[in-house]
Amino acid sequence: MGPWRCLLLLLPLLAPALRAQQQQFMEYVERRITLLEERISQWHDQSSRYSTELRDFKNQVLGMLEAAEKEREALRAEAEGAAVRVDRLEREVDYLETQNPAPPCVEVDETLMDKQVATAKQRKNEKYTKLTDCSDTIASVRAMKILKRFGSSSGLWTKDTAGSSEKIYVFDGTANDTVYVFPRMREFTLFSATRKAARIKLPYPWVGTGHLVYDGHLYYIRQQGQSFQVIKFNLANKTVVDSSVFPAEEQIPVFGLSPSTYIEVSADEEGLWAIYATKEDEKNMCLAKLDPASLDIEQMWDTPCPRENAEGAFVVCGALHVVYNTRLPSRARVQCVFDVSGTLAPEDASLVYFPKRYGSHASLKYSPRERQIYAWDDGYQIIYRMEMKKKLEV
Repeated sequence: MGPWRCLLLLLPLLAPALRAQQQQFMEYVERRITLLEERISQWHDQSSRYSTELRDFKNQVLGMLEAAEKEREALRAEAEGAAVRVDRLEREVDYLETQNPAPPCVEVDETLMDKQVATAKQRKNEKYTKLTDCSDTIASVRAMKILKRFGSSSGLWTKDTAGSSEKIYVFDGTANDTVYVFPRMREFTLFSATRKAARIKLPYPWVGTGHLVYDGHLYYIRQQGQSFQVIKFNLANKTVVDSSVFPAEEQIPVFGLSPSTYIEVSADEEGLWAIYATKEDEKNMCLAKLDPASLDIEQMWDTPCPRENAEGAFVVCGALHVVYNTRLPSRARVQCVFDVSGTLAPEDASLVYFPKRYGSHASLKYSPRERQIYAWDDGYQIIYRMEMKKKLEV
């Protein structure tokens, strides 16, 4: 029997087995397809749920951002309103302080009243003979500009108050012997380190913050024991031109709030002045006119300006302006004006208020050619531009 015949005889026997295997395979495929369909359905459900949650979260975040933006706008509007109210309050305080000035720090001794009146009458006749026709006085602070922060809390900075040089001279501290020199205001403002500045090594250390640069010379104060010297130093050839022991006995700090300053050298349209105090009249300041060439004292005055709560002073057109503050630094103000020529009555002098700043002034240097003040306030260098007015002669 051939092989083909055998195969034909076996086919009827194998057919049921083949059909059973085919049926099982189809069932297996169907189960797998059903499982895949279930997983696809689950994935679709989860994807739809995640999309819904993401959309809800996005809407929630957008709502929160909108609320935050509205709150930010509201806060900004409140801040602007507060700034306007603070500015209005500052103006109202300025007005009230101008209309109701603080009482001067003077204690009236009834037993000395007659003597004080006699002395005042006598000194009123000893008017200063002016060298110029300057008849201006300060009306107000027109503008304030904060340049930078440089050095320690006390010091002074200035230009040459008489010459045309644009150099900036910086005295850091109340006891030092090195002056920093910047070529112009721009370099002083931009340079953040002293390595960019030239240095002048002085032959003697200074004391206090009462020094001055005037007509190419540095006039600074040196302490020797209980006495004080005014040193005249030539800035061009770096030599001491002259020196003079200040002719006042038992000197005390001239400003109650600046205990390191015993003599304040100031310059105005009339020349050089020295502001000082002694134990003989320890409550009030004294004023002296200096000869810039010889350092001689040309004339001296006892002023009615008290030392207590004074932080600085300067001279404008022959009138001493004393700036007062409080032990806890507040708003500085010119509260005492003494005109040596008698052309400005005390009641006609303007009460000048300085804007609120960081602390209290360590120095105030008036520049007569620029009509502005170079101030040192807690390490900040500030320029005050002054508004001037004519004196009312008495």
